[in-house]
Amino acid sequence: MATAAAVKDEPATRFAKDQLKAIIERIERLEEEKKAISDDIRDVYAEAKGNGYDVKALRTIVRMRKQDANERAEQETILETYLQALGML
Repeated sequence: MATAAAVKDEPATRFAKDQLKAIIERIERLEEEKKAISDDIRDVYAEAKGNGYDVKALRTIVRMRKQDANERAEQETILETYLQALGML
């Protein structure tokens, strides 16, 4: 039966531990970068609001620009159909 010290020194085990540690550190670093970027985006929206822009509309435009043109057209058609059915147009 191998002791904990003997297992600790096995190259395969050491490699796996080092690899796991590297993966965790990369994830932590990326999470920090994600938070920094999120903070930057929030600052840009705050700046836009300070300049009189409607932040809700800006968020909608950003979301729409991410969509495929056909997908966006389909959603707009469905929305228009629903609005007409409700007498809102």
